[in-house]
Amino acid sequence: MFQALPEEVHELGRLFEQAGHELALVGGPVRDAVLGRSSADLDFTTSARPEQTETILRSWTGDGAIWDMGRQFGTLGGVRDGVKVEITTYRTESYDPTSRKPQVAFGDTLVGDLSRRDFTVNAMAVRIPSLELVDPFDGLADLAARVLRTPVAPEQSFDDDPLRMMRAVRFVSQLGFVLEEATAAAVRALADRITIVSAERVREELVRLMLGEHPRRGLELLVDLGLAEHVLPELPAMRLEIDEHHRHKDVYEHSLTVLDQAMDLESPAGSGGPCEAPDLVLRLSALLHDIGKPATRRYEEGGTVTFRFHETVGAKMAAKRMKALTFDKDTTKKVARLVELHLRFHGYADSPWTDSAVRRYVTDAGDLLQHLHRLTRADVTTRNRRKARHLARAYDELEQRIADLAEQEEIGRIRPDLDGNRIMELLGVGPGPEVGAAYRHLLDLRMEHGPLGEERAEQELRSWWESREEA
Repeated sequence: MFQALPEEVHELGRLFEQAGHELALVGGPVRDAVLGRSSADLDFTTSARPEQTETILRSWTGDGAIWDMGRQFGTLGGVRDGVKVEITTYRTESYDPTSRKPQVAFGDTLVGDLSRRDFTVNAMAVRIPSLELVDPFDGLADLAARVLRTPVAPEQSFDDDPLRMMRAVRFVSQLGFVLEEATAAAVRALADRITIVSAERVREELVRLMLGEHPRRGLELLVDLGLAEHVLPELPAMRLEIDEHHRHKDVYEHSLTVLDQAMDLESPAGSGGPCEAPDLVLRLSALLHDIGKPATRRYEEGGTVTFRFHETVGAKMAAKRMKALTFDKDTTKKVARLVELHLRFHGYADSPWTDSAVRRYVTDAGDLLQHLHRLTRADVTTRNRRKARHLARAYDELEQRIADLAEQEEIGRIRPDLDGNRIMELLGVGPGPEVGAAYRHLLDLRMEHGPLGEERAEQELRSWWESREEA
């Protein structure tokens, strides 16, 4: 399986060998090759020090590019004929109890370097150019058993680098593995150590978890091991105690089920369709859509349980948590907006909307309409088949009405019949709040009645302006 490596890699190995240094393919690429998965990364480790690696890389790349942003950690990279490599000097690393940055020291042996890896399945290497497999911690056996286990005592491993605990749940999501019992116990004992790791690195692992093939498994483990209390505390908070009459659903289990169902509605990867798998915005909004329920739960007379305005509260909570995790503004805004809109459809199921209401639904969703379609459908987890069929038919009808209106009037790009310049010309005013008020008035008319045409829009504008002046 390793003979298929590009010839450029074999040549690189020979250059290191001729210079008296060891070079080995290591970590994820080795694991993925054994699993029959493709890997875009070519990560190597070497006995050479960074300055020695740089000399060999420059010889190998010729006119190709090299980069050394990771030099302080012993990492340099290069590319030749499209083959991109990253090479790191054998090393050890650990965290000071109060620091978020690892302390790095260079090592002398391949086995020593492998011992610092997070899990045995990532602690295998292939020497280049001999293609000898080095597996000192039985990673192959753990791969076959689909088990995650640390090369050294898990307490030591997670204490040295607490982010490895997040990597554990991420690999459960990506690869469908299970945590070895002692490894899981160590995470439970050391979960609060994750707080010394930067929010950016935690977010990266959480995103990879969410984009995996089995995010539900990873999230359940995140909660069960106590990591979520420090990383995403709103998730375990959704495990509301169910009253004896079961007047509301288990919000936590419901949210995980909505995530599963939303994933089922993604377009196939590579299809170019809407919400192409894996879609981070859709998955996050599915997970967080009911995040506001614990804060809004109220017991009314007669034992009724309500969650009034949980969508509005939830949108704010989702945005706050995502900002704390340093998500980018665009992703944060989209997820919060979907959380805010996720209940909008249910009024339609009770009583079909006017064309005006359909227009507002589409306009409020904007570019997120396809995400909202899928989130709304995924949010139906009732076991009452009759109710589920009713909701599905109602949403089918709504989507058809949206399609019909779209054909008639470009519903996805609704604007007033007059633009700001024309409004100022007709009213004889300059830029200011009056223009904004007039624009909003015409937009409301457009929503309510559909396209007015320029002539009628001018009449409506004059009439509105006269009534304002009289008032």
